[in-house]
Amino acid sequence: MSKSKRRVIKSNVKPRTPDLPQANPADVASIDAIIAAAYDSISGPAGQKRDWERERSLYYPDARLIPTAKPSANDELAPKLLDVDGFIARVESYFAEHGFYEKEIARRTEQFGRIAHVWSTYESRHKPGDPEPFMRGINSIQLFYDGARWWIVNIYWQQESTEHPIPEKYLREN
Repeated sequence: MSKSKRRVIKSNVKPRTPDLPQANPADVASIDAIIAAAYDSISGPAGQKRDWERERSLYYPDARLIPTAKPSANDELAPKLLDVDGFIARVESYFAEHGFYEKEIARRTEQFGRIAHVWSTYESRHKPGDPEPFMRGINSIQLFYDGARWWIVNIYWQQESTEHPIPEKYLREN
């Protein structure tokens, strides 16, 4: 097809945001900012209610949070598809009983145009000063920039295990 006959498709699709809380512009101004806000919004001491409105404001409508887990002890790993409210329902009772502080320890980012993919290696602790994490893993985070702010479209993660240790390349910055 000649260049003059190619159609240019412009999207006028805007996120459905009427029910979404307004994001703090500082939380969504850059890839660094939205990743930091995502970790910060789920971290806190046992019993502290998390700022779920802040959490919701980071995610594109219909975004997915996908833990890779075993549905039962005899099952193999499988993805569990959750929307933001499903994720909140899954973790809220745990956070009521346990401190949970998750932080990024390494990152690999690839970006093209308005999309970005971030491999974010994390550690989780019950208290910020705990000498060793109780869990580590990798978040695969897909982001979209709409021209004004960054959105999380998807977070898909797997915890480290003896079967699946974190590869060295994901413990270094790229």
